[in-house]
Amino acid sequence: MTAGIGKRVVALAEEWVGTPYRHQASLKGVGCDCLGLIRGIWREIYGCEPEAPPAYAPDWAERGGEERLLSAAGRHFLSVVSMDAALPGDVLVFRWRTGCAAKHVGILCRGGRFTHAYEQAAVIRSPLVPAWRRKVVAVFRFPAVGG
Repeated sequence: MTAGIGKRVVALAEEWVGTPYRHQASLKGVGCDCLGLIRGIWREIYGCEPEAPPAYAPDWAERGGEERLLSAAGRHFLSVVSMDAALPGDVLVFRWRTGCAAKHVGILCRGGRFTHAYEQAAVIRSPLVPAWRRKVVAVFRFPAVGG
């Protein structure tokens, strides 16, 4: 069942490619940010979001190093042990710098790529090159439908 949900997530993420970047938006073809991409895919799979995200700054500046993104992911997704155990369809969480809160998410795809909403651009597929891979701090999996 895990492979099935991953395959569906990858297919849905592909449909979002080209959606313009819009801070805090989550509408396919209209606009989304990186979190909005994940939120939109979640809605397509499960029907509604498990919680509404609080307002956040475009740079995700968090006072006191709060890990709001990681905390929310831990509440709603299944934790994956490491990047080595990651499968297509898993959610990658990125931290730009040590000591800063995690601030970016994307969907792992086949062929060493990931899909994400890139600021000042759109939803794109990018190669998961070492510079990106080093910034992955957590991996999460969408839960099985009905599970």
